[in-house]
Amino acid sequence: MTRSNTERLLKWLQDAYAMEQEANTMLTATAGRLEHYPQLKARIEQHVNETRDQSDKVKRCIEILGGSIPTIKGTVASVMASVHAAGNSMMSDEVAKSLGVSYAFEHMEIASYRALVIAAKEAGQTEIADICAAILDQEIAMAEWLIEHQEATILAFLKRERTEGETAKH
Repeated sequence: MTRSNTERLLKWLQDAYAMEQEANTMLTATAGRLEHYPQLKARIEQHVNETRDQSDKVKRCIEILGGSIPTIKGTVASVMASVHAAGNSMMSDEVAKSLGVSYAFEHMEIASYRALVIAAKEAGQTEIADICAAILDQEIAMAEWLIEHQEATILAFLKRERTEGETAKH
């Protein structure tokens, strides 16, 4: 069976929708636990809002193509993100690990949205390509912010960890 460009685009958009559901769960849990890293917390909360908007935009793209939202895939992704977030919360170096996981996840999203832009253009779906390109820019901005603030966050973590009576993990 041959798959058309539009069918492939729809499948990838459904995957992106599930990915945004996972990101929302993971980021919301992380932001909810951050107490001692206000700059990181604020940026993650900003990205949670962006992620919710991205999810709505991806849903719109799916609807443009006549597709439906993959509820089971989204639910599984959300549950997996919750399990991952719960596991991270038990680590003594949660903030450091969360930075790495978030940075890696942003790059997975970047690769996904680049593929979506290419696929949308190939399918003649310029509106979808433009929407995905705008989301791609937000994902790149978040990844850049994380890497630019990694050193300061890690140094703050290390300082808190070696200070008697301080909680460093979140």
